[in-house]
Amino acid sequence: METLEDGVIIGAGIAGLATAGVYNEFGHRSCSRDLIKRSWTQNSSSQSLLEALAEELPADSIRFSSEFTSIEQHKLGDASIAVLIGCDGVHSVVAKWLGLSAPVHSGRAAVRGLAVFPQGHEFTKEVKQFGDVGKRGGYVPLNDKELYWFLSCPEEENMARDPQLIQKEVIEKYAYNFPSQYLDVVRHDDLSNLTWAPLLLRHPWNVIYGNLSKGNITVAGDAMHPMTPDLAQGACSALEDAVVLGRHIGNSFIKNGRLLVPEDMARALDGYVKERRWRAATLITGAYLSRWMQQGGYQWWKKFLRSIFYVLIFPILANVVRYDCGTLPRVSASVELQHSSNKSD
Repeated sequence: METLEDGVIIGAGIAGLATAGVYNEFGHRSCSRDLIKRSWTQNSSSQSLLEALAEELPADSIRFSSEFTSIEQHKLGDASIAVLIGCDGVHSVVAKWLGLSAPVHSGRAAVRGLAVFPQGHEFTKEVKQFGDVGKRGGYVPLNDKELYWFLSCPEEENMARDPQLIQKEVIEKYAYNFPSQYLDVVRHDDLSNLTWAPLLLRHPWNVIYGNLSKGNITVAGDAMHPMTPDLAQGACSALEDAVVLGRHIGNSFIKNGRLLVPEDMARALDGYVKERRWRAATLITGAYLSRWMQQGGYQWWKKFLRSIFYVLIFPILANVVRYDCGTLPRVSASVELQHSSNKSD
């Protein structure tokens, strides 16, 4: 890394763009030219959020379709950046460099799609879910013409890759006994957005005991805590990371006379990691338990465990998703004015 910058964020997904946005609030360049390095491959429902986050950044902030392969850590006196944040997803190069173990397969896969009704649909604006032994599907309207839909099922060795085959297998093999309205949604899928992939997670004990930071380098989002989607907290926890990380970096920035001091970044990142470890591990565990209880089964002991889960454990998990990230420190009006000027240039 030869570019002299205040900070580098690897990854332009939700975690990367949100972190960059918070970082830039302090009037510093976290993601100027060549510094966010990941192409977008999102469906249109999540791309709206990405675009909204990207619009808050300077126009030259994002480099698309670049590949990040390794990290070289120099002596502190020769450091060209104050902080490096890996937001490079489930198969994170930064997480690997930190020594975190690779995410593991949960044993399930998920199909995700976007159904489009050009003339409009008549579905009510509520989440609908349907389940059977080992599989679960559902949909939620996004607007008057589009619905997000999903199916989770056991992972198989030879999962289809062609969108038409994926759609065919969902209708004929996995969801054939689901209600007709679900099948109608699947038939209206925009095949350009259809994906089928295994669901991965990081062992919670690896998050608790692993190295989530080293010096001025850390991770956020899926690079830190990939989880199954059963609590719908993947993107939410990435946004939490951005705020908590920004709070610790911001406090360091203010404490050091509105300067990003590389020597102080390790302490700031340690505080961020300490605050996020147990939170992330709890979400990973909660999502996995929720999936295990909802996957079906008619044996008496499974029904008994499900009743215990929904009465005693699920209310706790419902409260876990409510989280206060704290308040970002405020910078002086002069710094805010400088940040506004940089955005308009």
